[in-house]
Amino acid sequence: MQLIRQGGARVSFTANRLLLFGATGDLAKRMLLPSLCALCADGLLPDSLEIIGTARSDLDDQAFRNLAREALEKFLPADRRGSVATFLNRLSYQPLDATQEDHFGELAKKVGPIDQGLAIFLSTAPSLFEPTIHGIIKAGLAGPKVRMCLEKPLGTDLESSRHINDAVAAAFPEDQIFRIDHYLGKETVQNLLALRFANIFFEPLWNAAHIDHVQITVAETVGLEGRVGFYDDAGALRDMVQNHMLQLLSLVAMEPPSSFDATAVRDEKVKVLRCLRLVGPNETVTGQYRAGAIGGEAVKGYDDELGKESNTETFVAIKAHIDNWRWKNVPFYLRTGKRLPERVTEIVVQFRHVPHSIFAGKGARSTPNSLVIGIQPDEDITLSLMAKVPGLDRGGIRLRSVPLDIAMPNAFAGVHRRIAYERLLLDLIEGDQTLFVRRDEVEAQWDWVDAIRASWTEHGMTPKGYPAGTWGPSAAIALAERDGVTWHE
Repeated sequence: MQLIRQGGARVSFTANRLLLFGATGDLAKRMLLPSLCALCADGLLPDSLEIIGTARSDLDDQAFRNLAREALEKFLPADRRGSVATFLNRLSYQPLDATQEDHFGELAKKVGPIDQGLAIFLSTAPSLFEPTIHGIIKAGLAGPKVRMCLEKPLGTDLESSRHINDAVAAAFPEDQIFRIDHYLGKETVQNLLALRFANIFFEPLWNAAHIDHVQITVAETVGLEGRVGFYDDAGALRDMVQNHMLQLLSLVAMEPPSSFDATAVRDEKVKVLRCLRLVGPNETVTGQYRAGAIGGEAVKGYDDELGKESNTETFVAIKAHIDNWRWKNVPFYLRTGKRLPERVTEIVVQFRHVPHSIFAGKGARSTPNSLVIGIQPDEDITLSLMAKVPGLDRGGIRLRSVPLDIAMPNAFAGVHRRIAYERLLLDLIEGDQTLFVRRDEVEAQWDWVDAIRASWTEHGMTPKGYPAGTWGPSAAIALAERDGVTWHE
């Protein structure tokens, strides 16, 4: 199937082969295989698409299909398993040790001809990126009809990220590279663009004249959950802020793109990232969870869970600023952490007070409007409006904030709630880069995050302890409250 990319004249293609590296891992079992099976059930995968899995595990085709069937039974809702048998027939498998270059020749034989289009999903440790790319090149699995999708982490700092990007760029031009951030596949994140740019009444107010501040929270109740090695090397700043949170911030703050096209959207996002002000030492707070309770159950502290002492942060709060015309002096408060009281990802846009309240003389008190965009676990949008409390008002007029709620599942009843990777995998197969991250975006994100880490080192900042089940160190509350701001909870 041939198609023309939106917003450009380049002829693209739909891949008829998908190669999954790390096909026996947790990401594949929980997200990739269920997403692909759901797309298959909805008739959205090309009829000719073959899916080849590869990993170190010594499996044959049937053993991989059995592994996939178990994963689908566990992680895919029963009402979306309509084509499991058909989907499993698309699967095959080739064992691979990425450190052994000769193994890639056998992989290439398993993949077969790539002249009709190949999409590669590469999820591997950063140390294996280079040997994997070199093996792909030597085996003839790179070319003009091959797309490369990269799952994070893409390095640990700007220098290592550039090293990985250079290695990938040696085989693939930028328009064939798809850097994935699964948050961009979430419906509510995409609805943020629709909310801003498909409704006339928001955009005129979306600026420093009318918005007091913005809060972005990504809270988790879990601890290390089997990610011991990776997380202790990364920490909350690299794991969450560098990618997910800065992507959310750029979508909130970007200028209107000329069209919903990969180049136009990503051009505007990177402009925001380049306008981020360097963060001062009094504008960040780091924390590490100690023993406490989550959901009424006792949990260990980070050091106990890790099995050794560590200065890795499991919580970070940042007061950020975007130095451009639209957002001058509007603080963006970012907060993320593990072992917090609830699992929630949300964006809060806090509008300013009305310039003059005509009801003040009647004893009425008003609160500013706010817009809360829930991303997970609930996908919803809530706009708070001021309304008059019913009554004869002999004791004075009373006003109250009333929520206008839009719950996405209710607003679109009968529509499947899709896994974020469904959209992204389909875009990879079809060649739409709009919801993927460009190299200059990644490097702008690392540049800002590296400066924060350098500031921590320069000023000897170490994580403050906080009990599991709380909203982080008290200093994080003070970070906002000294500006008269309360975190939304």
